[in-house]
Amino acid sequence: MDPVARFRDEAWTAGVIGLGYVGLPLAVAAADAGLDVIGFDISDARVRALEGGHSHVGDVSDAELATAVSRGVRFTTDASELSKADAIFIAVPSPLGRNRQPDTSFIESAAKTLAEVARPGQLISLESTTYPGTTEEIIVPALEAAGLVLDRDVFVCFSPERVDPGNTLRTADIAKVVGGVTPLSGEVAAAAYGRLVVSVHQVSTARAAELTKLLENTYRAVNIALANELAQISHAFDVDVWEVVDAAATKPFGFQAFYPGPGVGGHCIPLDPQYLAWRAREKQVTTRFIDVAEDINVHMPDWVVERIRDVLNERGLAVNGTSILLVGMAYKRNISDDRESPSVDVMHRLGRLGGRLGLLDPLVDPDTLARHGHEVVTEVTPSTWDLAVVLTDHDGLDYTALAAQVPVVFDTRGVYRRRGVEAANVVLL
Repeated sequence: MDPVARFRDEAWTAGVIGLGYVGLPLAVAAADAGLDVIGFDISDARVRALEGGHSHVGDVSDAELATAVSRGVRFTTDASELSKADAIFIAVPSPLGRNRQPDTSFIESAAKTLAEVARPGQLISLESTTYPGTTEEIIVPALEAAGLVLDRDVFVCFSPERVDPGNTLRTADIAKVVGGVTPLSGEVAAAAYGRLVVSVHQVSTARAAELTKLLENTYRAVNIALANELAQISHAFDVDVWEVVDAAATKPFGFQAFYPGPGVGGHCIPLDPQYLAWRAREKQVTTRFIDVAEDINVHMPDWVVERIRDVLNERGLAVNGTSILLVGMAYKRNISDDRESPSVDVMHRLGRLGGRLGLLDPLVDPDTLARHGHEVVTEVTPSTWDLAVVLTDHDGLDYTALAAQVPVVFDTRGVYRRRGVEAANVVLL
């Protein structure tokens, strides 16, 4: 049967390698589309938890997990089970290693697994963010070493994940970019993804799809860096940066609002531009915008700490020995993940200066907060803290009450202005 028609029209089984914040929502989306799903992960604890009905991913509730299981999702640590899948989607981490260079070890491990389990007729799709050429240089050779011929036995593509933790948009609601290693592989992949998501945008090659993902997050990193630099300029001119950005946003063309903060965090924005810069340097191409944005964003926590020192100095206090409550430790609003969080960077800097720190975040697990070695705070009481610093602006926090309980609040996110909360003791970034 024609492989395009098969994936477009027939029943098939999806396999997912990696059941993290990308892979698990993808498995649920496949189940929602009426497909059988085999979810594979090397973590016994993770698989056991999923089999027990407990989701570790904020965007997938336990109820949604139970529904997916009832529709045919099953989880395993046995890689050989993936041979039963008709399409295998790779959603493994792609962090930065030492010297902020790409670490493709998880992708390479997945490729070795594919070499052991892949069979004729399968579609293989890499979703992990990576540099242009990875699919062709790592995935294809592993399959060929297993004796499989591209476009005859297997079809290979790259389709970047577009998960945004905390966003109400579900995986199935977000358009998918798909690029095949060959034109036929691209057509097959587009047909398969057409069963999973609302729309598919097919590009000419896997390299184009890989570069698309890097552009998406580099665009954000560069514009956030501009907003962060503008915050520093605005402070020098005694101008409210939030007022300036909001005013510029009234222009109906040529401007998109980005707002400053204590830095950038998460699994994408701090990392993805470095994948692009690293690959570009291999091609002897300079990446001036990326490098400048990286420098601004990486050093934003330093500037925030300097502002905190200024706020305290104006009140006759030093960081050393002062009680400072850090509000919001997750890397972005309304999620529970504090990995790669600029809040943690600010915390480390204040800790080295001798601040007595408290950590308040209603979404991050208290045990996770406790590992940072500072007091975990669940309730703010009067006369306990000299300063509160809003680093992440979760919706569930009562900012009016916070301002009433502490002498001064330093707001790095503009949440008081955004909510229209007037408090004389709030200082903006």
